[in-house]
Amino acid sequence: MAEKHIENAECMVDGLSVAATAERLGVAVTTAFRWRHRFLRSPQKIQPLQLTGVVEADETFFIESFKGQRKGLPRPAKVRGTKAVKPGLSKEQIPVLVARDRSSGATLSAVIASRKAKDIGEKLSPVLSDDCLLCSDGYKAYGVIAKAKGIQSKSVPAKKVAGSYHIQNINSYHSRLKGWMHRVYGVATKNLDNYLGWHRMLDKDNCMDGKTFLNTSFR
Repeated sequence: MAEKHIENAECMVDGLSVAATAERLGVAVTTAFRWRHRFLRSPQKIQPLQLTGVVEADETFFIESFKGQRKGLPRPAKVRGTKAVKPGLSKEQIPVLVARDRSSGATLSAVIASRKAKDIGEKLSPVLSDDCLLCSDGYKAYGVIAKAKGIQSKSVPAKKVAGSYHIQNINSYHSRLKGWMHRVYGVATKNLDNYLGWHRMLDKDNCMDGKTFLNTSFR
């Protein structure tokens, strides 16, 4: 069984789908799914304790998904890859906060209840150092959070650079996250935080092997 667990961890490092993992390990799809989320209990809780220096912050969005749920759906089931019904931001779009310490690369990523300052601040404020500078795209919630925290803030449009002020690191992270999520064929919203933790692990150490992944998952 220990060997199977290491193999499963290697599949997770490779970003394989549940079906591909089950085939490689020679186990049922339900077993591969259960192991995957058991391995992600710890990673999804591992977040930076503090972000210092210049901290970039912004949100990205994932379409609400009830993947795997057969009963109690609040709407008709959709075919995988179906676009949101409404254009732009809506209740169909689940916001994910990403904040990154530019100097160390330490990254916070978390599902948030809304884009309101209180919901963003609940995740972000506790990890901001008292002397950091918060860079954002100008969304007003970040100014509210910075003022409440008593820290400096700078607003720069998402694709603009004003000297050393920009959120290009966040834009790059969002791109890597979205590309990686595409490899696992979509994620149920209820499991999204697990997958964010999984991605943080791999993004931090792109040379991670199965044993390291396994040790981190059960520490």
